[in-house]
Amino acid sequence: MGINSEVDVEANLQIGPTDHGMVRIYIESQGVEIPMDFTPEEAEEIAEEIRAAAGTARNIK
Repeated sequence: MGINSEVDVEANLQIGPTDHGMVRIYIESQGVEIPMDFTPEEAEEIAEEIRAAAGTARNIK
């Protein structure tokens, strides 16, 4: 499976700060829970990548 592979899976996504000063991206799907903690700087880099991908996707359609 890759970026361009379609799948019929639902997942819940939560993003927020932790009480330890980290940013947590939390994904839950089909009984699997994946908490991922990032420093604020890492989270900003991820946000920039998401914005860039959104801009590219917007230009495709």
